[in-house]
Amino acid sequence: MRVVRIGVLGASRVAPEALFGPARAVPGAEVAAVAARDPERARRYAARHGVPRVLPGYQALLDDPGVDAVYIALPNAAHAEWTLRALEAGKHVLCEKPLAANARQAAEVAAAARRTGLVVMEGMHYRHHPLAERMRVLAGEALGTVTRVETANCWPVPRFDGLIYDYALGGGATMIAGCYAIDCLRLVGSASLGEPSATGARALLRGPGADRAMTGECVFPGGATGRFRCSLWSAARPSMSVRVTGERGEMRVTGYLMPHLFHRITVRAGGRTWHERLRGEPTYHGQLRAFAAAVLDGAPVATDAANATATLRLIDAFYHHAGLHPRGLP
Repeated sequence: MRVVRIGVLGASRVAPEALFGPARAVPGAEVAAVAARDPERARRYAARHGVPRVLPGYQALLDDPGVDAVYIALPNAAHAEWTLRALEAGKHVLCEKPLAANARQAAEVAAAARRTGLVVMEGMHYRHHPLAERMRVLAGEALGTVTRVETANCWPVPRFDGLIYDYALGGGATMIAGCYAIDCLRLVGSASLGEPSATGARALLRGPGADRAMTGECVFPGGATGRFRCSLWSAARPSMSVRVTGERGEMRVTGYLMPHLFHRITVRAGGRTWHERLRGEPTYHGQLRAFAAAVLDGAPVATDAANATATLRLIDAFYHHAGLHPRGLP
């Protein structure tokens, strides 16, 4: 059986859920090696998670002929650099979201992916559950002309050190949580409305240039409006929600980010109300399955570098409207 041998850049907290567990369940993918800045930490990490090989550094992993693809879960500010290096080394890339620190970097990655013909997938894992496509279809077909799209990703993270609020490392609530809500706003709105443009934003700050919460407004071609909300620390109630309003009714979705744990669709349209839930494997399993299919069989990639660039254009614009610098820019 053909297998994608994946090397891991960084001893991250997310890799056990996002990669190691799924690799044990998804045929066609295996974790082959890991590298971290601290070799001793990498050895302990590999022993804890059953990774067979430890390589002495990031570049050594990219140069290793026993690695076909890399999984990147480094700080956000390093995503574009190491994705570009991986592509130059001939490796496919599965990179945690957001793909880059800003849209300019993401566009560079997209150009490199086109030039090399290698797979680049951004880790928007929620897209790999049937719920994502169902939301898009319902928004485009059940509600008539869409007039308003609202998304939220708000959850408390009571940690105030490390990369979460570090501007230099690409931190901030909009980068870490808002990127999901903004990508989802584009998913359910752009299919029928086109790509939105930011019109305003307000941020709550944790430190200089570092947002702990943000609300942003946008407009779609034709006049429909949108809003996203995100929060890592604020008075906002936990919410992973979508609300789409159209001329014939409304769709509400709860739990869109981790739909395999719980979600619910409620549609009120055409004089009736109905609820839906969809079966699906864990989102990270679906993501790895899609990545392996793209590498081995040339299957299409929904969350490619072009999609990531469009999301990051909005993120950059919302930061500007909030009076903040986009990450990675002076």
